[in-house]
Amino acid sequence: MDTMRDKPIKFSSSVFCLIILLSVYNSTAELRRLVQPPKSDGTLSFLVVGDWGRRGSYNQSQVARQMGKTGMNLNIDFVISTGDNFYDDGITSPYDCQFQDSFTNIYTAPSLQKPWYNVLGNHDYRGNVDAQISPILKDLDCRWVCLRSYVVNADIVDIFFIDTTPFVDKYFDEPKDHVYDWSGVLPRNKYLNNLLADLDVSFQESVAKWKVVVGHHTIKSAGHHGITKELEKQLLPILEANEVDLYINGHDHCLEHISSINSGIQFMTSGGGSKAWKGDVNEWNPQEMRFYYDGQGFMSVYLSEAELRVAFYDGFGRVLHRWNTYKKGIYTDI
Repeated sequence: MDTMRDKPIKFSSSVFCLIILLSVYNSTAELRRLVQPPKSDGTLSFLVVGDWGRRGSYNQSQVARQMGKTGMNLNIDFVISTGDNFYDDGITSPYDCQFQDSFTNIYTAPSLQKPWYNVLGNHDYRGNVDAQISPILKDLDCRWVCLRSYVVNADIVDIFFIDTTPFVDKYFDEPKDHVYDWSGVLPRNKYLNNLLADLDVSFQESVAKWKVVVGHHTIKSAGHHGITKELEKQLLPILEANEVDLYINGHDHCLEHISSINSGIQFMTSGGGSKAWKGDVNEWNPQEMRFYYDGQGFMSVYLSEAELRVAFYDGFGRVLHRWNTYKKGIYTDI
């Protein structure tokens, strides 16, 4: 990937790809930067789904149908995936049939024929990572956008996509019978140090009204995986110092909203794209816990110059939780 840093990313055109993505090179940080134009009125709307790739099983197809209906109602601009895109062990090559079986043939609604910005999850790292970030996948389905870490600039918001799997010690120290593809991240310490430094620079360079961060692993969660200690120690201080508004993750197979009492960061889990973990929830500080749902579903985000709105939906498209905030810091729960 290092050899690509000074080369433009080329995106194939398609009647279904309604947004032109551009590479930007005026940043001094090494993170790749893509441009996502907002609507003509300056607003932006998108869906978030995670932990989904199961060839339609575990209600993945049901969630996909509801995403299509909600996406149409909200006139979304794109979709974000929080990782674990292909179960159980990623994909083996760019031509792995799982790509069509779990993605192209599942998310068929007209409203979902928009760019899909993806991060990698731990299950994706059990396969061929280079295959999942290969431009061949974009040739097969022009919606697919996946890099290790990158920034999407949409004028009023900068969205930072972070490769969180290499932070987690147990995947290196106690992999059990799993084999992880570390070919692009070794030596590990250098990779993580460079990533954190690049993120810090990119945050400081950002002039967007809103800052949203997307990673696969949890930082705060009452779900099965709970707190990811490595991210809490290494990443969270950078997010707090740079006044990030949202941290959105998957990994825990639930829908969740935690509001930090130590900063203005809202922690949102959208990991209900297919298999959910019913009843697998731990106690959490009630001052921080705003919403938890142990079933399938997804979330939506709407942004304007002054307002950010989040809504969580179950697998039948019913709204379970809404949250609004304004740039002056006033928020409301519904």
